[in-house]
Amino acid sequence: MPSALPLSAALLSLLTASPKAPAPAAVTGPSPQVAERLIGAALTEGHAWARLAELTDGIGSRLSGSEGAEAAVQWAKRSFEADGVKVWLEPVKVPRWVRGEESARVLGSERFRAHPLSILALGGSVSTPAGGLTAEVIEVRSLDEVVALGDKVKGKIVLFNHAMREAMEYGKYAGLRTRGTSVAAKAGAVGVLVRSLATASLRSPHTGAVRYDEGVERIPAAAVSVEDAELLHRLLAGGPVKVELKLGCQTLPDADSFNVVAEVKGREKPQEVVLLGAHLDSWDVGTGAHDDGAGVAMVMEAARLIGKLKPAPRRTVRVVLFANEENGLRGGRAYAEAHAAELANHVAALEMDSGGFRPVGVVLRAGPGGAELVRSWLRPLEALGAGSILQGEAGGADLSPLLPARVPFVGVRVDISRYFDVHHSEADTLDKVDPKDLAQSTAAVAWVGYVLAEVPEVLPRPEAPPTEAPKAPAAP
Repeated sequence: MPSALPLSAALLSLLTASPKAPAPAAVTGPSPQVAERLIGAALTEGHAWARLAELTDGIGSRLSGSEGAEAAVQWAKRSFEADGVKVWLEPVKVPRWVRGEESARVLGSERFRAHPLSILALGGSVSTPAGGLTAEVIEVRSLDEVVALGDKVKGKIVLFNHAMREAMEYGKYAGLRTRGTSVAAKAGAVGVLVRSLATASLRSPHTGAVRYDEGVERIPAAAVSVEDAELLHRLLAGGPVKVELKLGCQTLPDADSFNVVAEVKGREKPQEVVLLGAHLDSWDVGTGAHDDGAGVAMVMEAARLIGKLKPAPRRTVRVVLFANEENGLRGGRAYAEAHAAELANHVAALEMDSGGFRPVGVVLRAGPGGAELVRSWLRPLEALGAGSILQGEAGGADLSPLLPARVPFVGVRVDISRYFDVHHSEADTLDKVDPKDLAQSTAAVAWVGYVLAEVPEVLPRPEAPPTEAPKAPAAP
């Protein structure tokens, strides 16, 4: 565990100083002393980092249905109990996909020698035939290009190449991974390679979920490293290229799992709920430190710190560690179904699933007047660089089933510029998380969660749900 992080003089000054101008008469926010206790403890005690180390180094990867996922559920339950926070488990049936052995290589020709390719099967992919499959590669850069090529795709392995360079481009290209396999299969392809959705690479492939359309043949699909996608691009410029692909994936019967639910009961309005969420599962590569171990550590620590306050906040603060965000979203749907009768009393929901980076501000999805209300609470976060309302909507994959209930969403946005360096890869490990950044975001989450539960006013509910869920910066 790192040494205690110093609480800066600037932060102490902001926490204890009187506001420069009086707050609106309708707003009676928490005292600076409470802010100092919550934020100061998050910055100095190091619990979030220690908890993240336990989860990542102690348990490791946590793909739904695996032994690691079950171990994580029991670890989280024990941890909440040790913190004195009420906790229970809610059952969820989750998919169970097993990666198996995997390999790929460019077959040698008169123009070049054979080259091994660095790949990871995409989550949910079917296997190749036992001996693998060998086919020529055809390169495309969009789903429309596959359709336009028509019969030229038949019998080929489709390489979906792209030019992702920055984190905010993830949404632009993610459809190549999630939807590309079925589009290619409809055109007669026998397999798919997708250039990794990454902003940095040391020949490290990045996996992620593939979605098969109903009624379309399921063909094997894998992510290929950025470097090897570029190699294939160069080789294809000179003529035909054949690749041998071997995947040993299996989809087993659904497994029993759980959402881990914990709460600090409100003192005046316990029926009103502020939900703080993160997903406990990870991919089966790396140890899920940024995705989403950091989010888990943040919301668990927020519950611990809020639970120590006397008196408790007005409303109940509920932490949900969702199962199966990465390859099914079963946990988010199960929570919405199990708690359908009380969603009208969910006054706010926040999900942390963008890594353990420094906080940069707050985003919101609420009705008219919501931003003005939230802005009046943010002064204690100014020294962390997170004291402003940012453009864009709050949301998250596990919160998306709450949209029909018009639950207001609040988010602590973090600096995701380096998130996709390691996202869904073997490199998503504890050493990539900065303890100071993690502590600062934990402090922001604890404060936002507390004020949502404490202030007399509640956020106005959105006027109507959008036609589709808001996309968080760090999509699955």
